[in-house]
Amino acid sequence: MRFLEREITLKDGRTCILRPNAPDLAEGMLEYLKKTSAETPFLLRNPDEVNYTLEGEKEILGRLLEDPYTIMMAAVVDGKIAGNGSISGIGEKRKIRHRCSLAIALYEEFWGLGIGTAMINYMTELAAQIGWHQVDLEVVVENEQAQALYRKCGFIKTGRRHNALLFDDGTYHDEILMYKNLK
Repeated sequence: MRFLEREITLKDGRTCILRPNAPDLAEGMLEYLKKTSAETPFLLRNPDEVNYTLEGEKEILGRLLEDPYTIMMAAVVDGKIAGNGSISGIGEKRKIRHRCSLAIALYEEFWGLGIGTAMINYMTELAAQIGWHQVDLEVVVENEQAQALYRKCGFIKTGRRHNALLFDDGTYHDEILMYKNLK
Protein backbone atom coordinates (compact mmCIF):
# COMPACT_ATOMS: atom_id res chain seq x y z
CA MET A 1 0.00 0.00 0.00
CA ARG A 2 1.21 3.44 -0.81
CA PHE A 3 0.77 5.98 2.00
CA LEU A 4 2.22 9.35 2.95
CA GLU A 5 5.54 9.49 4.73
CA ARG A 6 5.42 10.68 8.32
CA GLU A 7 8.34 12.33 10.09
CA ILE A 8 8.78 11.86 13.84
CA THR A 9 11.32 13.15 16.32
CA LEU A 10 12.93 10.45 18.41
CA LYS A 11 13.61 10.65 22.13
CA ASP A 12 17.30 11.27 21.34
CA GLY A 13 16.43 14.21 19.03
CA ARG A 14 17.07 12.45 15.72
CA THR A 15 14.50 12.39 12.93
CA CYS A 16 12.84 9.19 11.76
CA ILE A 17 10.86 8.80 8.56
CA LEU A 18 7.98 6.32 8.52
CA ARG A 19 7.52 5.41 4.87
CA PRO A 20 6.22 2.67 2.63
CA ASN A 21 8.71 -0.15 2.36
CA ALA A 22 9.61 -0.37 -1.32
CA PRO A 23 12.08 -2.01 -3.71
CA ASP A 24 14.64 0.78 -3.19
CA LEU A 25 15.08 -0.51 0.39
CA ALA A 26 15.55 -4.18 -0.59
CA GLU A 27 19.28 -4.35 0.11
CA GLY A 28 18.87 -2.77 3.54
CA MET A 29 15.91 -5.07 4.26
CA LEU A 30 17.98 -8.19 3.64
CA GLU A 31 20.56 -6.98 6.17
CA TYR A 32 17.78 -5.99 8.58
CA LEU A 33 16.08 -9.41 8.35
CA LYS A 34 19.31 -11.26 9.10
CA LYS A 35 20.48 -9.01 11.92
CA THR A 36 17.17 -8.58 13.77
CA SER A 37 16.65 -12.36 13.64
CA ALA A 38 19.98 -12.77 15.42
CA GLU A 39 19.37 -9.99 17.98
CA THR A 40 16.28 -11.51 19.58
CA PRO A 41 14.82 -15.00 19.87
CA PHE A 42 11.30 -13.58 19.79
CA LEU A 43 10.90 -13.28 16.01
CA LEU A 44 9.41 -16.14 14.00
CA ARG A 45 12.45 -16.54 11.76
CA ASN A 46 15.98 -17.61 12.57
CA PRO A 47 18.94 -15.91 10.83
CA ASP A 48 19.68 -18.99 8.71
CA GLU A 49 16.12 -18.88 7.36
CA VAL A 50 16.71 -15.50 5.70
CA ASN A 51 17.70 -16.66 2.24
CA TYR A 52 16.03 -14.20 -0.11
CA THR A 53 17.90 -12.87 -3.12
CA LEU A 54 18.11 -9.14 -3.76
CA GLU A 55 15.92 -9.51 -6.84
CA GLY A 56 13.44 -11.63 -4.91
CA GLU A 57 13.22 -9.07 -2.10
CA LYS A 58 12.69 -6.25 -4.63
CA GLU A 59 9.88 -8.25 -6.24
CA ILE A 60 8.20 -8.93 -2.88
CA LEU A 61 8.43 -5.30 -1.77
CA GLY A 62 7.15 -4.07 -5.13
CA ARG A 63 4.17 -6.42 -5.06
CA LEU A 64 3.26 -5.47 -1.47
CA LEU A 65 3.64 -1.76 -2.23
CA GLU A 66 0.90 -2.10 -4.87
CA ASP A 67 -1.42 -4.21 -2.67
CA PRO A 68 -4.06 -1.82 -1.25
CA TYR A 69 -4.70 -4.21 1.67
CA THR A 70 -1.12 -4.69 2.88
CA ILE A 71 0.79 -2.09 4.85
CA MET A 72 4.57 -2.51 4.78
CA MET A 73 6.22 0.30 6.74
CA ALA A 74 9.90 1.06 7.10
CA ALA A 75 11.34 3.34 9.76
CA VAL A 76 14.43 5.10 8.42
CA VAL A 77 16.91 6.97 10.64
CA ASP A 78 19.99 8.68 9.19
CA GLY A 79 19.44 6.84 5.90
CA LYS A 80 19.38 3.40 7.59
CA ILE A 81 16.42 1.09 8.11
CA ALA A 82 15.73 1.12 11.85
CA GLY A 83 12.66 -1.09 11.77
CA ASN A 84 9.97 -2.69 9.68
CA GLY A 85 6.32 -3.34 10.35
CA SER A 86 3.41 -4.81 8.47
CA ILE A 87 -0.32 -5.20 8.62
CA SER A 88 -2.11 -7.64 6.38
CA GLY A 89 -5.54 -9.21 6.23
CA ILE A 90 -6.27 -12.47 8.04
CA GLY A 91 -8.24 -13.87 5.10
CA GLU A 92 -10.84 -13.26 2.42
CA LYS A 93 -13.76 -15.20 3.93
CA ARG A 94 -16.58 -12.85 4.96
CA LYS A 95 -16.50 -13.98 8.59
CA ILE A 96 -12.86 -12.96 9.08
CA ARG A 97 -12.16 -10.23 6.54
CA HIS A 98 -12.80 -7.54 9.15
CA ARG A 99 -9.54 -8.59 10.88
CA CYS A 100 -5.90 -7.95 10.11
CA SER A 101 -2.62 -8.96 11.71
CA LEU A 102 0.30 -6.79 12.84
CA ALA A 103 4.00 -7.64 12.97
CA ILE A 104 6.91 -5.34 13.85
CA ALA A 105 10.61 -5.51 14.66
CA LEU A 106 13.37 -2.96 15.20
CA TYR A 107 17.12 -3.18 15.34
CA GLU A 108 18.06 -3.40 19.02
CA GLU A 109 20.01 -0.12 18.80
CA PHE A 110 16.70 1.67 18.08
CA TRP A 111 14.67 0.17 20.95
CA GLY A 112 13.22 2.66 23.44
CA LEU A 113 13.34 5.73 21.15
CA GLY A 114 9.62 5.90 20.30
CA ILE A 115 9.82 4.29 16.85
CA GLY A 116 7.75 1.22 17.76
CA THR A 117 4.95 3.31 19.26
CA ALA A 118 4.88 5.66 16.26
CA MET A 119 4.90 2.79 13.76
CA ILE A 120 2.12 0.86 15.51
CA ASN A 121 -0.04 3.97 15.87
CA TYR A 122 0.43 4.94 12.21
CA MET A 123 -0.13 1.41 10.93
CA THR A 124 -3.34 0.99 12.95
CA GLU A 125 -4.51 4.42 11.72
CA LEU A 126 -3.96 3.23 8.13
CA ALA A 127 -5.66 -0.10 8.89
CA ALA A 128 -8.77 1.75 10.06
CA GLN A 129 -8.72 3.82 6.84
CA ILE A 130 -8.62 0.59 4.81
CA GLY A 131 -11.75 -0.49 6.69
CA TRP A 132 -10.51 -3.16 9.04
CA HIS A 133 -12.29 -3.36 12.39
CA GLN A 134 -9.69 -5.23 14.43
CA VAL A 135 -5.92 -5.78 14.53
CA ASP A 136 -4.61 -9.05 15.99
CA LEU A 137 -1.08 -10.02 17.00
CA GLU A 138 0.85 -12.72 18.79
CA VAL A 139 3.81 -12.12 21.09
CA VAL A 140 6.11 -14.61 22.82
CA VAL A 141 5.12 -14.79 26.49
CA GLU A 142 8.68 -13.97 27.66
CA ASN A 143 8.79 -10.80 25.54
CA GLU A 144 7.49 -8.51 28.25
CA GLN A 145 8.96 -5.38 26.64
CA ALA A 146 6.90 -5.91 23.49
CA GLN A 147 3.77 -6.70 25.50
CA ALA A 148 4.17 -3.38 27.35
CA LEU A 149 4.52 -1.55 24.02
CA TYR A 150 1.39 -3.19 22.63
CA ARG A 151 -0.62 -2.34 25.76
CA LYS A 152 0.62 1.27 25.49
CA CYS A 153 -0.74 1.31 21.92
CA GLY A 154 -4.18 0.07 23.03
CA PHE A 155 -3.90 -3.69 22.54
CA ILE A 156 -5.67 -6.01 24.96
CA LYS A 157 -4.63 -9.54 25.93
CA THR A 158 -7.24 -12.05 24.81
CA GLY A 159 -5.65 -15.44 25.30
CA ARG A 160 -2.67 -17.73 25.14
CA ARG A 161 -1.48 -20.27 22.58
CA HIS A 162 0.43 -23.00 24.41
CA ASN A 163 3.66 -24.42 22.94
CA ALA A 164 3.24 -22.12 19.94
CA LEU A 165 6.95 -21.93 19.17
CA LEU A 166 9.66 -24.57 19.30
CA PHE A 167 13.11 -22.99 19.60
CA ASP A 168 16.24 -24.65 18.23
CA ASP A 169 17.34 -25.53 21.78
CA GLY A 170 14.28 -27.80 22.10
CA THR A 171 12.27 -25.51 24.41
CA TYR A 172 8.64 -24.65 23.76
CA HIS A 173 7.32 -21.11 24.23
CA ASP A 174 3.75 -19.88 24.56
CA GLU A 175 2.35 -16.88 22.72
CA ILE A 176 0.09 -14.21 24.15
CA LEU A 177 -2.79 -13.28 21.81
CA MET A 178 -3.66 -9.58 21.71
CA TYR A 179 -6.00 -7.39 19.71
CA LYS A 180 -6.97 -3.75 19.20
CA ASN A 181 -10.47 -2.64 18.23
CA LEU A 182 -10.39 -0.03 15.44
CA LYS A 183 -14.11 0.85 15.50
